[in-house]
Amino acid sequence: MEENNNIYPIFDRMLTRQDKEGLLRQHGVMIWFTGLSGSGKSTIAIALERELHKRGLLCRILDGDNIRTGINNNLGFSEADRVENIRRIAEVSKLFIDTGIITIAAFISPNNDIREMAARIIGQDDFLEVFVSTPLAECEKRDVKGLYAKARRGEIKNFTGISAPFEAPEHPALSLDTSTLSLEESVKRLLDIVLPRVSRHE
Repeated sequence: MEENNNIYPIFDRMLTRQDKEGLLRQHGVMIWFTGLSGSGKSTIAIALERELHKRGLLCRILDGDNIRTGINNNLGFSEADRVENIRRIAEVSKLFIDTGIITIAAFISPNNDIREMAARIIGQDDFLEVFVSTPLAECEKRDVKGLYAKARRGEIKNFTGISAPFEAPEHPALSLDTSTLSLEESVKRLLDIVLPRVSRHE
C-alpha cells in the first residue's frame, strides 16, 4: 500500500510558468505605462494590444476602468489608497505574467517609489516601464475627461500635474511623447522592444 503514495508524484505539483508559456508559445511580461492623465497611455495600450493580438500573442490590459470599478472599488484617492491600488494591480499582474500572458498596465502611478514597488512585486526582469512623456500643457489642452478643468477650479483635490506632483521615471525602457509622435510610430517603437521579449524561439 505504501508504494501507492508514490505512483503519481508529478500530479501533486502545480504546472509551472514554463508549462503555461509553452502552451501559449509566448513569454509573459509586464508593460507598465506611466504618465499624466490625458497623455495617451490607454490609447497606446489598446493599439499595442491589437498589434500583439494580430501576431497571435495573448494580452490583458489593466487600467482604471476595469480595476477601479472592480477589485479596487473600495479605494479612494488618498496617498495610502493610491499605494494600495498599485500594490493590488501589481499582485494581479504577477498572476497573469506567471500564466504567460503579456500584461499591459496603464496607470498614472505618479512617483518612482510606487512604480518601484510594482516592479519589485512583479519582478524586475519582467517589468518594462514605458513613460508616456506628453507635456502637461498638451494633456491639459486635450482634457479628454474634463478633469483638468475641475482640478483648476479646485473641485478635484490632489490631481496629478496640477495640485499633486508627477515624478518622471528615471530609467524607463522607452519614452513616448504623443505630442510629437503619431500613434503608429509610438506602437512601432514599442513593438521593437516588446516582440523580442515575448517571442518564443522553439
